[in-house]
Amino acid sequence: MRSVTYSMNVSLDGYIVGPDGGFDWTTPDEQVFRFWIDEIREVGVHLMGRRLYETMLYWETADQDPSLGDPELEWTSLWKPLPKVVFSTTLSTVQGNARLASGGLAEEIERLRAESEEGDIAIGGATLAAEAAALDLIDEYQAVVYPVLVGGGIPFFPRNERQVDLELVETRTFGSKVVYLRYRVARQAAL
Repeated sequence: MRSVTYSMNVSLDGYIVGPDGGFDWTTPDEQVFRFWIDEIREVGVHLMGRRLYETMLYWETADQDPSLGDPELEWTSLWKPLPKVVFSTTLSTVQGNARLASGGLAEEIERLRAESEEGDIAIGGATLAAEAAALDLIDEYQAVVYPVLVGGGIPFFPRNERQVDLELVETRTFGSKVVYLRYRVARQAAL
């Protein structure tokens, strides 16, 4: 069964964007960018909300920018064909290899898990991830933690006052002092 992974850049104080909506502090160095390239290779479908979808639209045409380097072109070549499911109540159309969700989040994930396709189901965007977490649909949390305190904004973790036990799977520290943390949700076996 396909795993559901929530993975985003995050400040040390736990936000994916600052109070002004900015995330310029997440500009990756080459080593971190290469990490994201390797990660996207393991994804079979990417679920996202409207805000992340609109942010990532850049990559749908980025390969036409002659100033891009090889890593950015490689990312684009992986991102563009990747199937994407967008959850939005305001968008009526989407571009590229994306489609609007036809059902609720739980139904979409159930359907995607049942498919014989390869690759993980990635969730991007804190609002959508909070909904998935509340429904206990996330199998792994992956945080790429930047050494900055932004003081507020949109939190990486939902604030639903529910304990979720995690098992550390992997850590990695990059030369830029950015730290990757990968945790698997510790699920109790059914009796």
